[in-house]
Amino acid sequence: MNKLYIGNVSEEASAEDLETIFEQWKIPHSGPFLIKTGYAFVDCPDEKVAMKAIDILSGKVELHGKLLEVEHSVPKRQRSCKLQIRNIPPHMQWEVLDGLLAQYGAVENCEQVNTDTETAVVNVRYAAKDQARLAMEKLNGFLMENYTLKVSYIPDENAAPDAAPLGGRRGFAPRGSSRSGSPGLGARPKLQSDVPLRMLVPTQFVGAIIGKEGATIRNITKQTHSKIDIHRKENAGAAEKPITVHSTPEGCSNACRTIMEIMQKEALDTKFTEEIPLKILAHNNFVGRLIGKEGRNLKKIEQDTETKITISPLQDLTLYNPERTITVKGSIEACSRAEEEVMKKVRESYENDCAAMNLQSNLIPGLNLNALGLFPGGAPGMPPSMANAPPPGAQAGGYSFGQGQQESETVHLFIPALAVGAIIGKQGQHIKQLSRFAGASIKIAPADGADAKQRMVIVAGPPEAQFKAQGRIFGKLKEENFFGPKEEVRLEAHIKVPSFAAGRVIGKGGKTVNELQNLTSAEVVVPREQTPDENDQVVVKITGHFYASQLAQRKIQEILCQVRRQQQPKPSPGAQPPLPRRK
Repeated sequence: MNKLYIGNVSEEASAEDLETIFEQWKIPHSGPFLIKTGYAFVDCPDEKVAMKAIDILSGKVELHGKLLEVEHSVPKRQRSCKLQIRNIPPHMQWEVLDGLLAQYGAVENCEQVNTDTETAVVNVRYAAKDQARLAMEKLNGFLMENYTLKVSYIPDENAAPDAAPLGGRRGFAPRGSSRSGSPGLGARPKLQSDVPLRMLVPTQFVGAIIGKEGATIRNITKQTHSKIDIHRKENAGAAEKPITVHSTPEGCSNACRTIMEIMQKEALDTKFTEEIPLKILAHNNFVGRLIGKEGRNLKKIEQDTETKITISPLQDLTLYNPERTITVKGSIEACSRAEEEVMKKVRESYENDCAAMNLQSNLIPGLNLNALGLFPGGAPGMPPSMANAPPPGAQAGGYSFGQGQQESETVHLFIPALAVGAIIGKQGQHIKQLSRFAGASIKIAPADGADAKQRMVIVAGPPEAQFKAQGRIFGKLKEENFFGPKEEVRLEAHIKVPSFAAGRVIGKGGKTVNELQNLTSAEVVVPREQTPDENDQVVVKITGHFYASQLAQRKIQEILCQVRRQQQPKPSPGAQPPLPRRK
């Protein structure tokens, strides 16, 4: 693929003009320019040079007033199922790209191309010609995260007159080792799905890290194949500034080591005598698992890397800053090893949570997972996968709640008695913050007895507030290790319903409650032979993980809404609506 097609060439253009442009941009060519009317061809020494020419010249360089279009020269007989997609946003995740490509047909192969550009390039092979043609039409010029995709055919040596589609459905065929073994992903992965590395550096070293006219930071970016954001405008006047490094784990670690070396050198040059520890920022949700039971995980990292590691206290957290500071002291070599181990644990936790979340998020249409604050989608520099805007109609809190459903609800959530201190926090700070964040009233009921293993949390507020408050409580129990790292947090929730509506929740022969359980994966029980309380209400018990419990709660509230609507007297035709009764 080292032969180039140059389109949109002016009639006034000569081979010498094109040669001058290639020399000016330092792009070697291995043969003469073959000029035709409106286009030209040229051979490059290898595929890498051809890619460089496409990246630098296509749509960017003018000749006699016309912007040149440069792409691989592909004979018609080889324009079949293979496409090259360029200018892909550098931090786009594989899953997002997979989903986009699968809209147009079955993708047999997708591998990344090693280039020197900031944006990513992939070669894609579809199962059939018409699928590739459709993808070419739809994706060329497609705007994604402010990047315009460029799509062109590349030679398909296996091109057959009509490639039959493999498999009846659109989507991705099982891949072999193409992606993992491709040169792009082996040497320079561009589509990251990993948590980025977040660091805190002393403000006085930021200039040295950036370098004159940004030369140093550009050099680090190029050498480590990463994208580095220095958040200089955050926390004006602060003694430290955050840095976000987007890359593979290896790229992040290399960038981290280089930044530490630059700071060390700058400290020597400026006679700065204080120790410069490595400071890593991590979302609070992952810190409990990083520390491990009785601090075992952290102790092991310290021993293995010969470092001293401390973590900022929970009290430093706010709703706007969910990150903890992990301070690592030791030699640059030791700190680098510690960074690898710490971030390995953080990424594992993130991936486990993503897997659990993806498993359940399809249960709740319109769910905005980022609104929960359970996962780090909203933290600066975190991957965008968890921070997607909700679909049309969804509200910030998670659901598209219908009119008339916004009245306050009360849910009794049962937590381990030992977890009460963690939910309340020092001097009641955590429960107060949680109440403000969710817009709900949250109270812990007194214990039933000295040996009670569970305590009741009373959450009162509209559905959106319930979702946020309960979500944070589930998350807190997980991060504080009241449940194992691979164990789902399953809690029991009680909703009180009017006794006359209990039959509707159960359904004829238990049909409704069984359907509820099948739909939500929660256990839903309406205990028989309950004595209604003074308000003529009975309890519905819901047990399950967060998403299951939430969906069951919403479904039960929908049933109650229907019951209430049916009980309202229907006005006779032409009658005036009744006046509200005075209390």
